[in-house]
Amino acid sequence: MSKSKRLLNKNLRGLFWIAAFAAAIYLIVRHISVFGNVLLVLFGFGAVVIVHEFGHFIIAKLSGIKVEAFSIFMPPTLLGVCKTEDGFRIRLLPKLFSGENDESDEPASGGLDIKLGSRGKAGETEYRIGLIPFGGYVKMLGQDDTGPIKSNNDPRSFSNKPVSTRIPVIAAGVTFNVISAVIIFMIVFLIGIKLPPAVVGNVVPDSPAAQAGLRPGDEVIEIEGKSKDLDFSNILIAAALSDEGEEVQLEVRHQDGSEEGVALVSKRMPGGPMKVFGIVPPMTLTIADVSDANALHEKTGLLPGDRIRAVDGRDVQSHWELEEIVENSLAPEVTLLVERTNQAGQLQLVESKIGLELIISDSTGYIYSMVPRFRMENLSVEKSTWMKISAKVRQLLEKMGIMEEVEAKPFLQSGDIILGIGEVVCPIFEEFREVVKNFENKELPIKVLRTDANGIETKLTISVTPKRDPDINEARIGISFSTFKMYDFKHPIIAKTVEVEGGSAQLDIPRGAEITAVNGVAVSSFYDVIRQIRRHAGQRIKIDYVDGKTTGSVFLDAVSSKESINVKSTLAEFVPFKAFEITYRASGPIHAITMGYRRTVMFVAQTYLTLKRLVGGVVSPKHLMGPVGIMAFSYRLVAEQPLVDYIYLLGLISAAIAVFNLLPLPPLDGGLIALLLLERIKGSALSERTQGIIAYTGWALIGTFLVYVTFNDVVRSFFS
Repeated sequence: MSKSKRLLNKNLRGLFWIAAFAAAIYLIVRHISVFGNVLLVLFGFGAVVIVHEFGHFIIAKLSGIKVEAFSIFMPPTLLGVCKTEDGFRIRLLPKLFSGENDESDEPASGGLDIKLGSRGKAGETEYRIGLIPFGGYVKMLGQDDTGPIKSNNDPRSFSNKPVSTRIPVIAAGVTFNVISAVIIFMIVFLIGIKLPPAVVGNVVPDSPAAQAGLRPGDEVIEIEGKSKDLDFSNILIAAALSDEGEEVQLEVRHQDGSEEGVALVSKRMPGGPMKVFGIVPPMTLTIADVSDANALHEKTGLLPGDRIRAVDGRDVQSHWELEEIVENSLAPEVTLLVERTNQAGQLQLVESKIGLELIISDSTGYIYSMVPRFRMENLSVEKSTWMKISAKVRQLLEKMGIMEEVEAKPFLQSGDIILGIGEVVCPIFEEFREVVKNFENKELPIKVLRTDANGIETKLTISVTPKRDPDINEARIGISFSTFKMYDFKHPIIAKTVEVEGGSAQLDIPRGAEITAVNGVAVSSFYDVIRQIRRHAGQRIKIDYVDGKTTGSVFLDAVSSKESINVKSTLAEFVPFKAFEITYRASGPIHAITMGYRRTVMFVAQTYLTLKRLVGGVVSPKHLMGPVGIMAFSYRLVAEQPLVDYIYLLGLISAAIAVFNLLPLPPLDGGLIALLLLERIKGSALSERTQGIIAYTGWALIGTFLVYVTFNDVVRSFFS
């Protein structure tokens, strides 16, 4: 290449970097707060990686290995400092002013190449700061993460050191990550961090916790023999990491002070990515901040900062007391008395009425043996990732006028009442699911009653073709919905009656019949039915019904046992309560070290078992979070939560990186250690060609995995 051409290329590169630098400065000034949060995220995440690389660096130095470069952040190099015989050599943006390879063994000299200080003994390591504020790296003579270990005659080369020296150098990165995780958690607990305690806020119907009899307000004081510094994450992790069918022993303290041991077997709830016990975190009585306070007020009459004082005239001191009153009301609405601070800073009491809906307590919801019709509630159509993206693209094209709006094929919607599926009239959920299984790859008619925005009811017939879902190995129709808010309580129509153990006798009412009166009082909903039966608790009452053109009546002994009703009320509108949190703070440095150690061990075990289940196919890789997802989550944490929460996350990331790097897959540290152990057993290193094949194969696998998780991260962040 001619001198003039090289000069032109250099000038063009210079202009490009100057323009990029100017654009970056402009964006930073325009969005200074966003930039600050982004910088904090990058620095924090980069620090975790730098600690890992520093482990390699310091042990290599102590082992007599020549370290050519140690960089904070990634290339291109912004600043390089190296001790030479002529003094300190300082390079500023060498890529900008030189056409040479910035990462060559001899650092390139550029237009901003400065020497300072007096003559003296030359150093061997250039200390660099990269332009990309993320991570870092260490470059040892004879060692390259991107390929095989390179042979040379230098006795200080990595390749010429014995295996007993090289293994500690490679393992040092992981070791430093574990040590840094302990230190990070130690600092966090010295400062103090607010976390949800190991208290049952509520239990999911038909979950292991519900079946074991756990109640809101119960405190988990021991998990598998461990009782120190438990918080709610310990409950989640114990459930997620337990083996299939394994019983997890919990010691629970009830609100009356009594203690009880329970054994829970976690399970994956419908639509959930991980196995759980069905224990919901505890909440407060205070309304949390929301992005649209006006919308919240229109729907509920509540505002952020409101604190609920009473429910239907009964004072409440905890969120679980509120839940208990609401659950047992079995009424269309509830009255809340809230304490609110007005604009003048004065406290005032305000009443608010919120609608309720009935949900079932386990797989079958019944009211004195009567099961209402099945309703599709909280339903969403399950789509592949590509379908989600294509839908977004289609909407964009429609807005641009490039594509006309296409009428969607009729499908099930939230609120549809199931009148029939196949040959089954008024099926309950179990019958619905069984019919779907039996119609695999066959057209299946579903009759529904749909109510439009004007309240007009229309009967429709929708045809679907169930397909086998490989994740659960059974046929499905591509829908996901809550299995507990799924009954039609607005119409007093019976899907069927069931036998109730320990409760009311099974009533002889035909499938699809409509209740018209209870003890002579006309009813128009199941709320009316419940209200009238409760009025005559302990008596023998008459229930009238109509089945087509046929009328009939049955008699019910209205016993007051809880087993007779297997439904409960819940708020019809979502109310965002603040999480109940307490401060976890160490009593002193020794306690902080202990807490940091235990937390590190917990997250190391969690990461290891997650990877194990990933390999075993128990955990789907689509639920994992990659660098983009971690960055997005970290940004939200930095922007919205106290800084100590982000520091806590960095401790978790450091522990996870340690486990991930120990996987026996080159070029990860665990894979390199495995090759060194093989060299020790074999008596000689593998050939450079073999090492290269192994390294490049490993990079291909890791690269493919990173592309996959990054793709899922992008979809979750921008298309979900």
